[in-house]
Amino acid sequence: MKESTTNEPGKTARDPVCGMTVDKETAIKRKIGDRTYYFCAQSCADVYEEPERELKRMKRRVALTLLGVLAAGVLKIVALFGLVGAIMSLEVIGGLEVYGLAIFLVATPIVWIAGFSIIKGAYLSLRNRKINMDVLVTAGVLAGYMYGAINAFFPAITGQYQGYLEISIGILAFVLLGKYIEETIRRKSAASIRKLLELRPTTATVIRDGKEVEVSADELQIDDVIIVKPGEKIPTDGVVIEGYSSVDEKLLTGESIPVEKTVGSNVIGATVNKTGMLKFKATKVGEDTALSQIVHLVEEAQASSAPVQKFADRIVGKFVPVVFTVAAVSFIFWYFTAGFSTAFFALLAVLLIACPCALGIATPTAILAGVGKGAEYGVLLRSGEYVEKARKLNIVVFDKTGTLTKGEPSVTDVKTFNGFTESDVLMFAGSVEKSSEHPLAEAIVKKAKDATVKLVDIGAFEALPGRGVKSTINNRSVFLGNRKLMQEQGIETLGIEADLVKLENEGKTAMILAVDGKVAGVVAAMDTLKENAVEAIRQIKEMHLQVAMLTGDNERTAKAIAGQLGIDDVIANVLPWEKEQAIYKLQSEGKVVAMVGDGINDAPALAKADIGIALGSGTDIAKETGGIVLIRDDLRDVALAIELSKKTMRKINTNLFWAFIYNAVMIPVAAAGLLNPIFAAGAMAISSLTVVSNSALLKTAKFKSKKYND
Repeated sequence: MKESTTNEPGKTARDPVCGMTVDKETAIKRKIGDRTYYFCAQSCADVYEEPERELKRMKRRVALTLLGVLAAGVLKIVALFGLVGAIMSLEVIGGLEVYGLAIFLVATPIVWIAGFSIIKGAYLSLRNRKINMDVLVTAGVLAGYMYGAINAFFPAITGQYQGYLEISIGILAFVLLGKYIEETIRRKSAASIRKLLELRPTTATVIRDGKEVEVSADELQIDDVIIVKPGEKIPTDGVVIEGYSSVDEKLLTGESIPVEKTVGSNVIGATVNKTGMLKFKATKVGEDTALSQIVHLVEEAQASSAPVQKFADRIVGKFVPVVFTVAAVSFIFWYFTAGFSTAFFALLAVLLIACPCALGIATPTAILAGVGKGAEYGVLLRSGEYVEKARKLNIVVFDKTGTLTKGEPSVTDVKTFNGFTESDVLMFAGSVEKSSEHPLAEAIVKKAKDATVKLVDIGAFEALPGRGVKSTINNRSVFLGNRKLMQEQGIETLGIEADLVKLENEGKTAMILAVDGKVAGVVAAMDTLKENAVEAIRQIKEMHLQVAMLTGDNERTAKAIAGQLGIDDVIANVLPWEKEQAIYKLQSEGKVVAMVGDGINDAPALAKADIGIALGSGTDIAKETGGIVLIRDDLRDVALAIELSKKTMRKINTNLFWAFIYNAVMIPVAAAGLLNPIFAAGAMAISSLTVVSNSALLKTAKFKSKKYND
């Protein structure tokens, strides 16, 4: 479908699944919640509305084949014993036994219903003059099924019933199970983009003709004057023209402390207004907003990061024609030298022995074992693509806020002056801030309560934008704020300047407390390191990997945090969309990059990185975009995840090696007429069992970085 060329404002929309621009008049519309979405095709609408729908269909097909395998096994067992066995051997008509008819009735719906997707895939591949794995699977399944049907209904032609119908069911069960495992891991992109889009508020309060009017956020236009009350989400990007407030931008910028907004300040759509009312003018709407840019970056990064091209798939284009050629040559040779029966046996033996069940499950079984092992330790591997890249990894980039740090400030220092005690400072500062919802205020109040300091009622209170607060306590004037506030009040701070500089150089926010015109103390707060962060960085360095920190914080704060962690490479002052560019820059230098993050602002970087590692405590979008998720929110699991990925990849390589060795040895044996098709199918099953067993050994793996030996 061609991209719409309609460019009138409000007439077009972007498909949230594939990113295509569509004409709203001709697009497929879906109302989800309070918002209407537009899609270029029904398939995109279906994926967006219910991304798990196809997985449910695949699950039903796998269940059907496994039920068929179970039914065939039960029939085989009961046919060997007693009266039921005697009944199974009775002839229905013309040599057709009850057992053969029962197996045929079990196999037929499984082959043509459960296996329809594979047969259809083979047909479409051949119609497009291409050969893929579906072609070889279909050839093996249909050859076994058709010969088994002939064998059951016309035993006089082929001899005693030999179990080819059961073989066709078994082949399908192995292949469909492998496909289901791979598809389960892969189909997550639409869900992550949907979660991003759902961050946007659905309505906005706009001033029209001098009146406040509530309109749909989709109808906003540039230069609209918008009012946002405390607690509401900001509907679009703009610049403040009236009011003062603090805005929580953590979801988009990663900053844990709300940002003060005054006249002239920029505001970002989807962030939350915390304290005061703001009136702002819209500067960007629709697809131009910061949130939309992040959505597009995630789409593009996911699209450019193609699914892993497995070794088996890379050579299947050559492998399948060789198999068919060998089978055909073998049939012709034996037809002219030993007759049709021997020739057909050789043909079937080649097709069945070459059926790529072991190849098809080599990767998903290893990944499944890796996922199971990782789940024991709180590590979730989501794709073979990231597992494959782990062995080439050479740099791990950490987001700061909420990843290396707790994401909320804590009081770290309380310094006292002019005869005031620490309890005095916490009483005055905590009492002034106890009614505030600002994170710094909450940190001070928490510190006071932890120190069992009793807070008192205050008198007049006034917030001083960009400077601090002032109040009275027991008829004493109290100021709490920055240097600018102290200078305005004529309060001398020269004697504490060295302490202020030292605290600020450590990346802390220092607040000066003055009582009755004298400095009483300094309260410093900062976003503190997460438990085990230092050990996690040490473990990664021991793996001979470079470590870097990426943050929107200023360089001084960033370097202070990095110094505590032992990180030398710091990339500071980056906006959400610039984080993705920073990852790209590292990749352009030839580095294979892992990105560790937790927030929505990390989503583009997580998607762009070769390996995205998301913290389980983070937002859903970060977890959906990340290729590896740390369920326990323990940074030491980053090293464990990398080591687990490398071990899983080694299992995949081992599986593929043995699967190909098996084919290389057994196909010539089958072509030489030395292998009965029954034994060929059995050998195929043994090959698959070997792959599964090898993958299962991953459950017993030991890890150098495992912290659970403590």
